[in-house]
Amino acid sequence: MSKLPRIGFMLGDITGIGPEIAAKLLASGKPAQLAEVVIIGDRRVLELGMRDAGVKVPHTVYRSIDEISWPRQDIPLLDLGNMDPARFKRGEPVDEVGKLCGDTFKVMIDLALAGKLDGICFAPLNKGAMNRGGWKFNDEHQMFAHLTSHSGFFGEMNVIDQFSTFRVTSHVALREAVNMITPERITSAVNLANDTLRAAGKSNNPRIGVAALNPHNGENGLFGDEEIRIIRPTVDKLKAGGINCEGPISSDVIFLQALKGKFDGVVMMYHDQGQIATKLLGFNKGVTVTAGLKTVFTTPAHGTAYDIVSQGKADPGAMEHAFTLAARLAAGRKAAAATSTAA
Repeated sequence: MSKLPRIGFMLGDITGIGPEIAAKLLASGKPAQLAEVVIIGDRRVLELGMRDAGVKVPHTVYRSIDEISWPRQDIPLLDLGNMDPARFKRGEPVDEVGKLCGDTFKVMIDLALAGKLDGICFAPLNKGAMNRGGWKFNDEHQMFAHLTSHSGFFGEMNVIDQFSTFRVTSHVALREAVNMITPERITSAVNLANDTLRAAGKSNNPRIGVAALNPHNGENGLFGDEEIRIIRPTVDKLKAGGINCEGPISSDVIFLQALKGKFDGVVMMYHDQGQIATKLLGFNKGVTVTAGLKTVFTTPAHGTAYDIVSQGKADPGAMEHAFTLAARLAAGRKAAAATSTAA
């Protein structure tokens, strides 16, 4: 049995740059050095990506994943025949394409749950199009949790070279997010950060900074008392339990500290608190991970970039980082499962 993980690769929303950056990465040959790669989607989408990118991706089309064998010199493509690019206008979101992206994920997740994929890596998609197309979730992470029948806390992890971020709250209105900041959610987010950073190979005792909610850490209650009532007692309890965490730390300081190497991960209270920092520091390198689920999911942190669609100039850097991380996380899980079975 191969020690390489098997990664399902999804080409993204066809109205954006996903097919182009996917084709560029696959043509480089780098993914095949890290994993057994299988493209899952429509062969016509790969052909579109190759035209956009001006590259050739050696591939063979299959109708069933059970027909595919490794090792091999080309990349197998499981052709779902479900998405004809000629039907859709590019450079803007299309609801039907969003629906078809969700349908493709359903196929991939079923394969992963059946043990035929070790992880899933996907090119950029459009959350709004997926929602309007019928997949009624605020984001793909909630959809993944539903399709994997997940119970318990899970969350989005954003990875750049310098550090990773995790969220107590995510894709909700800011007014609602403040009311969702509880000891239970902070505890779950910090535990998720600790477990995921360890799985990613940072260390057995990763350094985690926990952000404050209010300006200047609340200024001793002058600007809000969530730091006093909720965040600090929770962090102290987690620290006493053995997790290497520190906080609350004012958000105008914590990311500078992380940038200088003080933390491996930062737990933020709401979406934009950390997204601004990670997008500024690593827009073309950042990776988004759905952390805490039974299947590995990674994608570039940038979006569909409608303004440069079909121009051949999209940067595949973040796509490469996303695939590398998917392979690393899936390989770690595969090795741990093999060790557990042997024991």
